[in-house]
This record gives sequence, structure tokens and C-alpha cells, in this order.
Amino acid sequence: MKKNLLMKKILYVFLFTLGTTLFAQDLAYQSGEHFKFKIHYGFFNAGYATLDLTTRNYKGQKLYHAIGKGWTVGVSRWFISVNDLYESYFDNENRPYKFIRKIDEGGYTKDKELFFKPQENKVLVVNKKKNTSKTYNIPEKIHDMVSVFYYLRNYDTRHLKAGDEISVDMFFDEEVYPFKLKFLGREILRTPVGKIKSLKFRPLVQSGRVFRENESVTIWVSDDENKIPLLIKAKLIIGSLKASLIEYGGLKYPVNFES
Repeated sequence: MKKNLLMKKILYVFLFTLGTTLFAQDLAYQSGEHFKFKIHYGFFNAGYATLDLTTRNYKGQKLYHAIGKGWTVGVSRWFISVNDLYESYFDNENRPYKFIRKIDEGGYTKDKELFFKPQENKVLVVNKKKNTSKTYNIPEKIHDMVSVFYYLRNYDTRHLKAGDEISVDMFFDEEVYPFKLKFLGREILRTPVGKIKSLKFRPLVQSGRVFRENESVTIWVSDDENKIPLLIKAKLIIGSLKASLIEYGGLKYPVNFES
């Protein structure tokens, strides 16, 4: 049972921490961007996750449309079969308009759509599985768990010093979630796609549910104008998780490789 619960969390942890990486001065992304990650639990390959960005017309507006997918493979499917889908529609000021969360984790399912109303500071949550809907009040600056990734990639990191913290609010599981990210410093990181100059961060997360302690996740992103996620490491209640970038394309700027 404990292994089942853990495997159900693996891709969620990855997507959540991915959604809280940071960063650039102009928009750091463009339509056509693509990322693929390999997720390891301990010593075995647990699954994969992808994140793709396009543009799409939504209610008369041209919005960015991000699609995140995660799934388990191989031995992990013996414990739990995971197929998760996350979608976000947001404008060029990173204001979300629609968010979709459709997951199937070993029979545990969720099918929700969130409709944000930025001008009214409200969000309508439609639970398609339970056939219910409810409207919530939200702060003026709010993000879903996918749009926040793109918002933070535009953050100016040039003057960050070790120990600095960045705060942002997300709407998740029908509540506003205050989130902090601590900057740990700069380093050269060896990755499957090359040796890259990186920025290192630690999300300050709630312990006791998934994580072993409140500082158990570490994130590395490229120290360039793209600010792409390179590596995520997490200490879980049982074991550890690692997500590594193995494929990318459609970037707006060159990657800052170390020669």
C-alpha cells in the first residue's frame, strides 16, 4: 500500500516542482518549445514527463497553451499505472484563463477544469467527475501549477544572492497556495544534454505528506535567458526521486553550455 501511494505521487511531485522553477527579463519562451524528462525513483526508471507550448485562440484571445503529460513505465507500472494530463491557457502577462487537470493514477482519478476571471479576481472550479462547480475569490496575481512555471522563467535573476527568496501564489486543489523558493547559488551541472551553467533553488514545501522535510527538493535551471529546468531531486517519505532533462527543442535563446 505504501509503495502504491508513493508511485501515485512521483509524477505529481515532478510536475509540481517543475511548476515552481523560476526566471529572464523579456519573455523567456516561445510557441513551439518542447521539453522531455526522464524520472527515476531510486535506481530504476519510473516514467517520463513532457511539456509543450503552442499558441491558441481562446474566446477571441490569442493565448499560450501549455500541455504537460506524465506517465509511468516498466517496473513502476507493477506498482501503479499513471497517466496524467495538465493544460494551461495564459496570456503574455502570464495571467491564467483556463487550467485542466485530468489524472488517472491506478484507478484514482480527477477531472477538473478551472476558469479564471482576472478582471473579477475569481475562479470557477468545475469538477467533471462529481458534476459540481464552485466559484472562489482569488488574489489579483495568481497562477495555476503550470502557468507559474512560465511566469517565474521571466523573473530577473541577475542580482540574486544565495539565501534570497522569491514568493508567488498558486491556486491548487481549490485553495490559494503561498509558495517560496530559496536561491542556493550558481554551479556547472553535467546533464544528459551537456554541461550547462545553472542556477540552484530549493522550494520551501510542506513536509509530512510527500516530502521527508520542509527543504527536501532541489531544482537546477539553466543560467541563461531560457531558464529551462535541468534537474529536480526530491527526498520522499520513502526513497528519492530524480527528474532529468533528456530532450528539448524550440527554445527562444541559445543554451549557456560550459565549454
